[in-house]
Amino acid sequence: MALTITFWGTGDAMGVPRVYCSCAVCEEARTGGVNRRLRSLVHLQDEQFGTMLIDCGPDWRNQMETAGLKRIDTVLITHAHFDHIAGLPEWADLCRWLKCRGKAYAMPDVIRDILIRFPWLSSHIEFHPIAGPLRFGSWDVETWKVNHGKNGYAYAFRFTDAERGRSFAYCSDSIALQGDELLPLADLDLLVLGTSFYREPYPFETRSVYDVTEALALIEELKPGQTRLTHMSHDIDLTRDYRLPEGVCYARTGMTVTI
Repeated sequence: MALTITFWGTGDAMGVPRVYCSCAVCEEARTGGVNRRLRSLVHLQDEQFGTMLIDCGPDWRNQMETAGLKRIDTVLITHAHFDHIAGLPEWADLCRWLKCRGKAYAMPDVIRDILIRFPWLSSHIEFHPIAGPLRFGSWDVETWKVNHGKNGYAYAFRFTDAERGRSFAYCSDSIALQGDELLPLADLDLLVLGTSFYREPYPFETRSVYDVTEALALIEELKPGQTRLTHMSHDIDLTRDYRLPEGVCYARTGMTVTI
């Protein structure tokens, strides 16, 4: 059975276009062009476990409407930053009206931070603290902490179907990974990696996400079968040809990958 991964959003924390910005990328995005990017999340569809999202950001309602979906069963949450959790109150309201309970899986510290901000969510969403490997259908899911630079840390997810010999990882918010942080990224069929800029010009200590040049060096080291780059700022212009290596490309809104 195939797992289908669809990119509902590929933008960074502010999305594209930036409200304040008149750069060529933002102006192209305002016309509905290829650079229009909602905040990053992916939709997973598998016959064995239903519909799942990784993250639930502030564009969730528009993303659901675009996809034509009325219900989501499960959400995995990478970390408690606004661009990854701001859609949770709307999801909770959906669950209230449909008289169902959503299931959200996150590390205990992430759940704590979410419920400090939105304490009422637990009335309609079951929050499951991750305490070890998860299992969804035939997929084992590993969760681990990754360096998020000046923003502290986030978590990433690796999905492995050992019976069918396939795997992918979602690592949207990370930088300068090393040692044990890299181990779950080995031997992947697909790596989804966050890259805000092509070559970020700001001091390293102020940064929080890989740039594309750094990501390409990491990809050369890890050698995944395919890589999709997401979490992109208005520095990335999808009308340009960046001459990325074979198997590596920028994710576009609506792009689907089947594993």
